[in-house]
Amino acid sequence: MEIFNQPARETWETLCKRPADENPVVRERVQAILERVQTGGDTALRAICTEIEGRAPESFRVSRTSIAAAAGKLDGTLKAAIAAARENIQRFHEAQMPREISVDTAPGVRCIQRPVPIDRVGLYIPGGTAPLFSTVLMLAVPARIAGCREIVLCTPAGADGNIAPAVLYAASRCGIDEIYQLGGAQAIAAMAYGTESIRRADKIFGPGNQYVTTAKQLLGGRVTAIDLPAGPSEVMVIADDASHPGFAAADLLSQAEHGRDSQVMLLCRSEAFARAVAQQTQRQLSALPRSEIAREALSKSRTIILTDENDIVDFANAYAPEHLIIATQSPWKLADRIRAAGSIFIGKYTPESAGDYASGTNHTLPTCGWARSQSGVNLDSYFRKMTIQEITREGLKGLATTIIPMAEAEGLQAHANAVKVRIDEP
Repeated sequence: MEIFNQPARETWETLCKRPADENPVVRERVQAILERVQTGGDTALRAICTEIEGRAPESFRVSRTSIAAAAGKLDGTLKAAIAAARENIQRFHEAQMPREISVDTAPGVRCIQRPVPIDRVGLYIPGGTAPLFSTVLMLAVPARIAGCREIVLCTPAGADGNIAPAVLYAASRCGIDEIYQLGGAQAIAAMAYGTESIRRADKIFGPGNQYVTTAKQLLGGRVTAIDLPAGPSEVMVIADDASHPGFAAADLLSQAEHGRDSQVMLLCRSEAFARAVAQQTQRQLSALPRSEIAREALSKSRTIILTDENDIVDFANAYAPEHLIIATQSPWKLADRIRAAGSIFIGKYTPESAGDYASGTNHTLPTCGWARSQSGVNLDSYFRKMTIQEITREGLKGLATTIIPMAEAEGLQAHANAVKVRIDEP
């Protein structure tokens, strides 16, 4: 990790750039995949899978027998861990249940906002080198709580050609049996457009690599709805000289091992602490099974040294990290000033991995600076808010002196007439 000591503010924009920023090559490839799936359906999916993975499954849909068999491939300890994590996630998300709002805005005028669950949601679960069965819980548990009628899940197979048993088991624990062995941009396209074997979803959820994220962005708002742009993982650790360098190093590595295009940032007050973290990072890195992946991510990551507290807060908000760990002596003093982060972790005993698995908060979060304008996945993500209004004749008479002049001033006489004919009715 390159160290930047007291960087000038005019350099911050460059320092905040992600390694996975807009890539025209990726965009072009993804666009081609989307067009092929849209026009070619299952035939195109098979061809794309063969080109990218060297194989295509006999059937994209995973059989119920295979889903049921997954439970026998996991030990009791992991099953218990999945059950405990599911319980915490459910408890936190149940508390977020939206309520119907009914307000009489004027005499005879009643306005209602009613939360309605999305009918069919598509969940994308990353696979490959790190099958994220925890993401199944993060996406499926709130979908069930919200009352979504249908949940479809797409996930790629591993190198052995099979979906990780833990992914299938977690899905079954959430009551999902519509599972497809399909990954990448082609999975997003299938859920967005629909094919002969996969019906389209009303909204697509889930993180992924550059190809998955680009596919969601190209389709979101045009073909389907998406949860948020959730791409390669990232973390920022804010530490002071009293922080534990070994803890900071572990937190940085916990995100660096996610993928080669991940990015981690250390924001600290002194070069001595930065060097101590660097030493700890190298020591811990050598013992990691995914050290090669983490090492490449670290090469695209940075350590920023800032001594002024205002600069620290401003830089953190400028970067808008997916995960923000504040491990200083007075963490809440800084946390209360943070306005842009996907999820914040307070104190030296709150590692980001707790939120990834078991504390109860959702780990599907905005990346690449989207935390400035987007929330992470929460129960509201699975609802649409529908408004209803009911007006009496007397209520409409009361509104007429507002509606009619406004409509006529905009040149929309028919709008005004729709009111007049009612209040002039004998």
